[in-house]
Amino acid sequence: MDAQTQLELEAAAFRRLRQHLMQDRTDVQNIDMMDLTGFCRNCLGRWYQEAANERGIDMTKDEGREAFYGMSMAEWKTNFQTDASGAQQEAFKTTFAENVDKN
Repeated sequence: MDAQTQLELEAAAFRRLRQHLMQDRTDVQNIDMMDLTGFCRNCLGRWYQEAANERGIDMTKDEGREAFYGMSMAEWKTNFQTDASGAQQEAFKTTFAENVDKN
């Protein structure tokens, strides 16, 4: 496979992941994603922002997050976020330290 085709396939997979998180599975909570995978919509938004910034494109954290929420984070929280249980919050502390604090 040539490099351009690989790039196009990776971009298509990325767009499908974004659609899945923004539209198909709004029921999946960020805290569950983080506890299971070590990343969530916020992480994806941060990585998106960092990639833009590395290329000289001004993008704020909120703009990066909106790319994975399809709306502002405040709107997302109002429409889809549920309260996390104590167990979820405890697991998150460990996951966050292992995956975000070290970045």
